[in-house]
Amino acid sequence: MNPNEILKVISKQWCSLEDLKKLTGLGKNNLLKLKRDIKNNLNNNSIPNKLLPMNEVVKYLNIDIDYLKKLDRKEE
Repeated sequence: MNPNEILKVISKQWCSLEDLKKLTGLGKNNLLKLKRDIKNNLNNNSIPNKLLPMNEVVKYLNIDIDYLKKLDRKEE
């Protein structure tokens, strides 16, 4: 994925399993394990069952948004 595509995915409020797959490139079993790990790190139980807060996913995966924006500007 190029920086623009990554920025589009992480601009959403909620992260689905498909979004997580796009960001990581993992298979289904590893995606489910990763989702469980992220969900276990959350203290809030009032989130939708199949979704994760995107800000927590970005934090967990250590995605550098500023760097992606710089790369995206360079491609233009």
